[in-house]
Amino acid sequence: MPCLYLSTNVNLDGVDINPIFSEATKAISAITGKPESHVMVLLKGSVPISFGASTSEPAAYGELVALGGITKAVKRELIATLGIILQNSKLGIPRTRFFLKVVDVSTPMGSKL
Repeated sequence: MPCLYLSTNVNLDGVDINPIFSEATKAISAITGKPESHVMVLLKGSVPISFGASTSEPAAYGELVALGGITKAVKRELIATLGIILQNSKLGIPRTRFFLKVVDVSTPMGSKL
């Protein structure tokens, strides 16, 4: 079950976040080959984040944890696609201000993807 946890410094009050959940779920499912029914997405807003010495510009940090199926190509596609989703969403987080950590828990720690 892939799980994406996103934290952002953007205030989510009054923001329709359902499209972000929907788009991220579909993208993760398509890229990892896991069914949408097994994808979990968590989103937390108003998290203090400093990125490039700026705390005022929109930024996000994400962690995607999956059990298998994470290759270098999958990792690159996840980073690019989720970055586009956040940039094009109402959150307006530039792709250059988004960092994603991708972890395959079926891979021994320390091995390179």
